[in-house]
Amino acid sequence: MKTIYVCSDTVTGIFSGIYDAWKSRKGEDECGIALRGFLEPRLFCDYVEVEETEHKAIAVEALIRKHLGQNAYWDIYHAVLSADKEKADAVLGTMLAARKLPDSTRIMEYLSHPKVEKVFELSRNVGGEAHSLKGFLRFQELANGVLYAGITPKSQVLTCLAPHFADRLSLENWMIHDKTHHMFVVHESGKKWILLWDEQCKIEENLTFSEREKEFEKLWKGFCKTISIPSRENPKCQRLHLPLRFRPDMVEFR
Repeated sequence: MKTIYVCSDTVTGIFSGIYDAWKSRKGEDECGIALRGFLEPRLFCDYVEVEETEHKAIAVEALIRKHLGQNAYWDIYHAVLSADKEKADAVLGTMLAARKLPDSTRIMEYLSHPKVEKVFELSRNVGGEAHSLKGFLRFQELANGVLYAGITPKSQVLTCLAPHFADRLSLENWMIHDKTHHMFVVHESGKKWILLWDEQCKIEENLTFSEREKEFEKLWKGFCKTISIPSRENPKCQRLHLPLRFRPDMVEFR
């Protein structure tokens, strides 16, 4: 009977599930991981609820870094952030496959393995989305001086974006709101950023923008409209460089 470890869709939850599966010493055909909320019961499977702890997550992170290498760790970490419901099982399968190799640090080269190929593809997609948002994300100044940006990403990319903006806006108070996953990155001037979850928060209903922000928003929209040449517009080319799904969160398209 195959054992399926059920965990939440978070880095801590998935790494805790990997910890339990790894500790059981079962093979790839004997165990798997399913995300709570995406569980599809199957016959002849034993479902086990995972106790999620920071200790387990840290232990798995250290295991990956030591035996699979830093590059493989980042591929796995980015895959865990994706929106794919089978990502946790793919990561576990990749790690179990690496255990059979003479040199486990080369696991991401074995793209003929379906689980490795999936992790590689998920990592590339998450990395691409995070890279795009570094350019498409727009901050707006609130009445209290805090810079606010709302985004609706497919993947949980806040931890990919936070170091980028913390380095460039280190002396500013800012926050990025992931409206898809109800997550926030909050940065206080001169301090480290923190990650928060709040499914009940309705911050968008209480946002008040500063007068200076409203003036600059008006100027920015006017600039974008003025430089446009209607006779040379190319919608297909525009969508290639700026996909439609990013536009609702951008000031110039509102």
